[in-house]
Amino acid sequence: TPTMFSPMTIRNVHMRNRIWVPPMCQYSVIAEDGVPTSWHHSHLGAMATGGAGLIIAEATAVSPEGRISPRDVGLWNDTQRDAWKPIVEFIRTQGAVAGIQLAHAGRKASIWPDWGYEQTGTKPISEGGWQTIAPSAIAFPSYDPPREMTDGDILNVEHAFVAAAQRAVDAGFEVLEIHAAHGYLLHEFLSPLSNQRTDEYGGALENRARLLLRIVTNIRAAVGDGIALFVRFSATDWSPEGWNEEECSIVSDWCLKAGADLFDISSGGNITGVTIPVGQGYQVPLANFIKQHAHGPTAAVGMITEADYANSVVTSGQADAVLIGRAFLRDPQWALHAAVSLGEQIDYWPPQYNRAKPKY
Repeated sequence: TPTMFSPMTIRNVHMRNRIWVPPMCQYSVIAEDGVPTSWHHSHLGAMATGGAGLIIAEATAVSPEGRISPRDVGLWNDTQRDAWKPIVEFIRTQGAVAGIQLAHAGRKASIWPDWGYEQTGTKPISEGGWQTIAPSAIAFPSYDPPREMTDGDILNVEHAFVAAAQRAVDAGFEVLEIHAAHGYLLHEFLSPLSNQRTDEYGGALENRARLLLRIVTNIRAAVGDGIALFVRFSATDWSPEGWNEEECSIVSDWCLKAGADLFDISSGGNITGVTIPVGQGYQVPLANFIKQHAHGPTAAVGMITEADYANSVVTSGQADAVLIGRAFLRDPQWALHAAVSLGEQIDYWPPQYNRAKPKY
């Protein structure tokens, strides 16, 4: 029975443990050019020295209009690729694996950054925002309405994901995660609440999943067999009329066949006004459902903060790994401290910090 300190290998990618850092937006590209900065180096590097097995960089836009906010990082040009390289290399030197989440925000793009401004919601074009796009011209509540995507728009998004994936590999990332969660573009296609198209991208489940499956297939073909490919899903919209864990398990199985390796399971984000049973590990049952029904590995995320509980998620087999987000923000050495509290002997405490290493 693996513990969260057991190593895990996916394709050619070896993670020293199953304590992973999920993507967490920083809204810190002050120049608004998508180029990662010294903040990203420090932020991600600290968690690499802190014992995480895998660190997935925040939602990284595959095109300028795919950014959640103007301050998001990107991978739509080579300047951005080259700025990621030293960050990835430092993570590697600390024994962790560097991953990156490739994203397009769809109708939830062009918003004011999460900090530094009093305004919220859509950032107007006159203030540096842009026209958003989505499968259907249905606005996210309190946001400006998007433009319904044409066939050409859809093809452009598909190509942008593949090009960003190639740049990510060139930058040294070993894990790529496709963002199909939290109400962003690919989730918008999957959910009947945001996708009311009547063409080959709407209606039946296979149509709503068409774009995601093409992206998975084409990224796998572009990056080869040695790179690990994850998909982050919101497993449910928390609405009886919406996307749900049954549909998610079916699409996950299709993604496995198309070349995906693991599913990072979250929930919600596509609509408002629903009741979400938030609490410790509230999304773990969803990760377990996808694991059991899609027959592929999953990672669980969401209010997993305590070492004992996090370890139990893995040892019980509910998920194959845990993604620790806000707890790592509070304590970038969460994994090292968890090892001490659980009595796990690990050999990757940074030697520079040996004088501060607690006694077991």
